Amino acid sequence: MRDIIIQKILDEKVIAIVRGVYEEDCVNLARALHEGGVNLLEVTFDQRSHEERLRTVKTIKMLNETLGDTMAFGAGTVTTVEMVEMAKGAGAKFIISPDTCEEVIRATREMEMVSIPGALTPTEIANAHRYGADFVKVFPVGNMGVSYIKNVVAPLSHIRLLAVGSVDGNNVADYLAAGAVGAGVSSCLFKKEWIKAGEWDKITEAAKTFVAKL
Repeated sequence: MRDIIIQKILDEKVIAIVRGVYEEDCVNLARALHEGGVNLLEVTFDQRSHEERLRTVKTIKMLNETLGDTMAFGAGTVTTVEMVEMAKGAGAKFIISPDTCEEVIRATREMEMVSIPGALTPTEIANAHRYGADFVKVFPVGNMGVSYIKNVVAPLSHIRLLAVGSVDGNNVADYLAAGAVGAGVSSCLFKKEWIKAGEWDKITEAAKTFVAKL
């Protein structure tokens, strides 16, 4: 399964980042994204309380039960081994973090999920790879720009990088051309008011527009 998810990320190149959307709303959001051609979705953990983290677990379970045959779901903002275990129990296929934590990376690999830690500097990126990361999320890439990816890829071309942070339809092709193998995006695919109003067709159209620019 790990190899399948890795290849899916390489082929599809985009992971939708969903924060603060849970349960049935998240299922409807995922369905709309899928209809628009986006089939990888990260549900982030809310770090404020254990109860909020349990909502993420419940949501990932619901997503797998309803759309697990056509989409791949993972957990985001994973900063502890405990959260890796919670995500695994919910059926997550990949783990995304804002930082580079060796314990989290190794636990993810031991539990047969795809590891995508966050890093920014060349040293952090190289260390994440040494710890076993399958991809490294360059974050926040928007603060650095497209040229940063190109400069990092030159000496670290053996490491698969995902561009995350202020990536949208206007610049995603530039990040891919610079050497990133994919991107994590959110606001360019959906707006909270569309979800609140149940305007799923707008999300589908936004996803189609973004995918076309890949």
